[in-house]
Amino acid sequence: MNEPEEIVWQGRFITAKTRGKWEYVSRSRGISAAVILAVHDGAVVLVEQFRVPLGRTCLELPAGLIGDDMQGEAPELAAARELEEETGFRAERIENLGEFYSSPGMVSESFHLMRAHGLERVHDGGGVEGENITVHVVPLTEMDAFIASKRAEGCGMDVKLLLLLGARMLG
Repeated sequence: MNEPEEIVWQGRFITAKTRGKWEYVSRSRGISAAVILAVHDGAVVLVEQFRVPLGRTCLELPAGLIGDDMQGEAPELAAARELEEETGFRAERIENLGEFYSSPGMVSESFHLMRAHGLERVHDGGGVEGENITVHVVPLTEMDAFIASKRAEGCGMDVKLLLLLGARMLG
């Protein structure tokens, strides 16, 4: 597809674009996100927070923008910072598992999936002021039931949670 990309509208955080017949959005400034898979003592660290586009809370892996405050920030540094801010866990080491696209037919946004190793709880988490993040540390053996209970409460589910359910869904 050699048609030019055109900006239809641009806000502070997102840009609506067209390329031929396609309409899609991207993050302004071309930044991406770090999504953190953090497993501690057989339990995965999840966050729950209100998401305006959904109009409800959403259960997610911890995540944050790369280079939001510091241009050229490495994905590993962003992941370590966001993990500690949101969950109160500090990682000894962060491993980059690669770049992924969450909804490539509609959004050009990408994220780097990061694996946190050697976790230590240093505070309660909750994010920065105004985020009101609830931290859940869920045993992997209870993940299906936990997700079902949160869904029954009306909580939205981030697509990246499929990482935790995927293998069991295939069996």
